[in-house]
This record gives sequence, structure tokens and C-alpha cells, in this order.
Amino acid sequence: MAARKRAPSEESLEPQPKSQEKPTTTNSTTDLPPIAPSKAAQILKLSLIFFVPHSYLIFSHYSIDADLKRSIIINAVLSSVGFFVTLTMIPVASRYVLRRNLFGYDINKKGTPQSSVKVPESLGIVVGIVFLVFAILFQHFNFTSDSNWLVEYNAALASICFMILLGFVDDVLDVPWRVKLVLPSIAALPLLMAFAGHTTIIIPKPLIPYLGLEILDLGWMYKLYMWLLAIFCTNSINIHAGLNGLEVGQTIVIACAILIHNVMQIGVSSDPEYKQAHAFSIYLVQPLLATSLALFSYNWNPSSVFVGDTYTYFAGMTMAVAGILGHFRFDPQTGLLTGTNDGTLVSLFLRQFGRMSEKSLCILLLVFQRIIMCLNSFIFLRPSVAASVSC
Repeated sequence: MAARKRAPSEESLEPQPKSQEKPTTTNSTTDLPPIAPSKAAQILKLSLIFFVPHSYLIFSHYSIDADLKRSIIINAVLSSVGFFVTLTMIPVASRYVLRRNLFGYDINKKGTPQSSVKVPESLGIVVGIVFLVFAILFQHFNFTSDSNWLVEYNAALASICFMILLGFVDDVLDVPWRVKLVLPSIAALPLLMAFAGHTTIIIPKPLIPYLGLEILDLGWMYKLYMWLLAIFCTNSINIHAGLNGLEVGQTIVIACAILIHNVMQIGVSSDPEYKQAHAFSIYLVQPLLATSLALFSYNWNPSSVFVGDTYTYFAGMTMAVAGILGHFRFDPQTGLLTGTNDGTLVSLFLRQFGRMSEKSLCILLLVFQRIIMCLNSFIFLRPSVAASVSC
């Protein structure tokens, strides 16, 4: 969850009129103050750190089949259009959610003028809808009616759509944590029922000498593994939060790592089905990355919108599908955050590295996740693939 305090609905505090005459309400959103402009220019410049090596691997380093490369490029173009659509729709949607009193206050700005600013909430719904629209449109360019992957692709989109709906319900109703843990297990059902792929996993390199095998067939337990993975991914994004830009930022970091991994696997493999499986993952992660970058340009510190549980559930489920197929104190005098004695990674960093600003802490956490992604490549990938990793 974002670091915010949800405001009570103003309509619920007003007495209802006793007369039978309907109260007059205005549907205009023009009287609402506009949100702060996006930081799209800075975000796009920073994203070149990923897009340059990503393009190099696709167009130069590896010899990828022309048809597969064409599909990846078409997906990238549609994702780019999705970026600009999301960038345009967020200010529009923010006025509507503010009108319906879906806003919060940034608790990490307590004691400053920004703490009294109404920040529109649940803007993850825009990202989720744009993602679904362009992911569905992509089917026209890549899948035929008799494609073996079409059933699983639509099942994946159904699970993601289900998770977006449940996330928005959570934003509106603010359901308790025991219910939050159950929601991803429900949303994963379409994917589990439609899955007909292999049930094997690759053993991490350090464990191969002890197990004596590189590939392990889990059989029926693989679907249990998929189910638990969906629950873990969704809730991990939701729990590791509380700073402006952290939820979206970590999604971007992980999505970049997934894309690099998939391109490398396609480049070194000679199995057409194996290549298509990793391309399937790319088709889902590229639009996720593009729409998340658009949201990040509004959510980066100081945040002008909150993403809500809608986004964290959507991002977690999307990465789970692609993989298968905050408590601290703010000091207004210094502007620094201080860690508390809980078990979150955010507080652990504050205790280990000392008090720091919200923006600095978020950058440190995202850099840490990037380092973990690089180390993961060397530990889990085959030597021939890991040797070509560029962090």
C-alpha cells in the first residue's frame, strides 16, 4: 500500500435531505484543481539505461528468428502507444476519483504543506485497463484462431482482469489483510484451469551437485507451485510499499530483469517451443513496463497520484503470469524518515543506513533490487547465458 491516509467520504458525513426533492449535484470536474504535471521526460531519459541494452540484445547480439522478432517489435510499438494513452488518461481519471472522494493524504509529508493536499487514489485502474486493451489488440497481429498459445494467453488476461477487479474492490471497501491473502488465489483460477504446458523446473546451479539433476519434473505439484507463486508475487508488491514511487519502481526494475532474461533465453535456445514460451512472457511484460513508466511519471516523489491496491495486485499477478508462462516515522523538521522495529525491508534499510529522505530511500531500495536481479542471473542461469548478462 502507498503511504497514505484515506479520507472519509464527505458525502457520508452530510445529512440526507428529508424532502422528496432530489438534491442538485454537479457533474463537472473543471472546478477541481489539476494534478501536478508528469515527470515523463526525466523518466524516459532514465529508462534508456534499460532500453539501450534491451535493443542491442534483440537487434545485434542475438540472431532471433524474423517472425519472432517481428512479433516482439509489434508488441513494443503497441506498448509505446499504451504509454502515451496512460499518460493522457491519468489526469482525466484523477479528476473523477477526486469527485468521488477517492483520495488520501501523504503521511510521509506530515507537518509540511504537502500533507494537506488531496492525492487522487486507485489510479492503477487506468494502467490496468490500458494494459488489457492493448494486450487484447495484440492478439490480432500475432495469434491465429487455431494457435496453441491463444487459450493460455486469454486465460492469463482473464486472471489479470480478475485481479484488477478485486484490487479496485479492495481500494473501495478497504478489506482486511486476511481477505487480501485470499484474493490472488481466486484470480489465479483461470490460469490454473487452462494451463497445459510442461511441469518441469530448472534447478539453480548451486544445487545441481547435491541433487544430481538439472531439471526436475514436479508433476501435479507444479500447479500448486503456480498457485502459491501467484499469491506470493501479488502480495509481495503490495507489502513492499509505503514510499512515493516504490510500488511502481520495483515493478519496473523486475519487469526489466524479466525482459532481459527472456531475450537471452530466446537468443541461446534452438528449441522453437522454448523460444515461443519466453516470447509469450515478453508479450505480457512489455505493455506492463510501458504503462507502469507512464504511472511512474506521476507517482515519483513527490507523488501527484496514488496507485492503490488495484495497481499492486495487477502488477504482481501480471509478473506471476509471465513467470509461469510500511511502517516508519517522518520528521517534519528535517524531512527525514526514521525506521521502526518492524520486519519490513523499508524499516531495515532505515535502521542500517540511518535516517534519510523518502526519495533517497526509494532510490536505494530500487538499486538494491537491481543488484539482486543481476546476482540472480549469475546464480540461476546456465553458464553460457550468465556469461552474457550485462547489468
